Amino acid sequence: MNQKDVAAIRKHFKLNAEAVKIADIYNIYIRQDSNEMFHEELRSFPFLEQEHQELFLTNFKKVLGGKMDEKLFEVKFQHPEPGQSDHTQTLLYEGLKTDDIEGWASLMQRVALKTIQDTTFEKDMVITFIRFKYNKPTRRHSEETEIDMRDEVWTSRFILCSINQTELPKQSLVFDFIEREFKSNIFINPVIKLDAPVGGFMFPSFTDNAADVNHILYAAQKPHQPDYRFIENVLNGTEIVTAVEEKAMFEEVVKTVIGEEVNLATLATVYDEINQIIVAEAEREEEDQTVPVMDARTVEIVLKASGVEDVTTEKVEAAFQQVVDDRQYEMKASSVIPKYTSKSIKINTKVANIAISPQDLKYVKQVNYKGRPCLLIEVEDDTEIEGFKLISEELLD
Repeated sequence: MNQKDVAAIRKHFKLNAEAVKIADIYNIYIRQDSNEMFHEELRSFPFLEQEHQELFLTNFKKVLGGKMDEKLFEVKFQHPEPGQSDHTQTLLYEGLKTDDIEGWASLMQRVALKTIQDTTFEKDMVITFIRFKYNKPTRRHSEETEIDMRDEVWTSRFILCSINQTELPKQSLVFDFIEREFKSNIFINPVIKLDAPVGGFMFPSFTDNAADVNHILYAAQKPHQPDYRFIENVLNGTEIVTAVEEKAMFEEVVKTVIGEEVNLATLATVYDEINQIIVAEAEREEEDQTVPVMDARTVEIVLKASGVEDVTTEKVEAAFQQVVDDRQYEMKASSVIPKYTSKSIKINTKVANIAISPQDLKYVKQVNYKGRPCLLIEVEDDTEIEGFKLISEELLD
């Protein structure tokens, strides 16, 4: 599942959407003090008041917000143990197949109970499940409507779960116009923070217009901070690797092959070569593009193309084995390269930290001036500091 797939579903979480049809919604209220289910409610989503629908639709968009491998993670299920009856994959799969609404809610309740048993909540929580159909046109005949009758459409069922905290409104002082007096406004009803879900998931994942029931899309509360315990104990998923972790792996692999020292021109070329891999895939005309990955062979090609000497297949494979314990490991190219659209490469020195985009590394050099290492940055225009233009000083002549 890639970013485009997620965005396609997310944009259709809106009122009267044709592509996403939400059938049922099941809410469970959990008390923090007892860590037990206090209330549950099963409703038909189309029969909710419009204001409630809009609030929940915003919540579902929030769950699917963020980037893959940063806030959203495609998680592979563990193999269930013999006799294991509460494996999350099994419960969700049975929930997709059943046409019994009460039976579906009962299965979702069992998933929620796993969350309650595994987590100690600091506040009252609300766990929401929805079951919906996603109609994705695979070949469009009209752009005037979301879906045209002549379109070829791929349809599948999905379950989405959203986990949300509650909070009590703060006491405030108000003026009562009728009684013409000041009063304390005391709220006793907790507010469900639908605008800031603390987690969730969508099942199944899908690739190339095919449902993948062996994977689940997990949503973390914050980027690069997945809840590994939730993934393992509640979702029964296998270990995941974040984009930050994968970038660190790549850097260690390269260091193992070429050493700790590298000139900036070579480093800039390495990132440029990887970016070309990403661009080449993005320019493919096919709708369902694959996520470009880098295995040992790809890393070897990139390093050689960047002018690194003495790079061999044996060295690169040995580096993969040493760093990730797998010669066949594949890294996502988008994870290992800083984004070209942002100043994301950090150059750290004792006196200053500089952020620069990878394509501009060619303008940066480390030089020796009067026996001391200095950072030299080539600029095309006058440099300004706090509104003042700097005077050029010919110190290096």
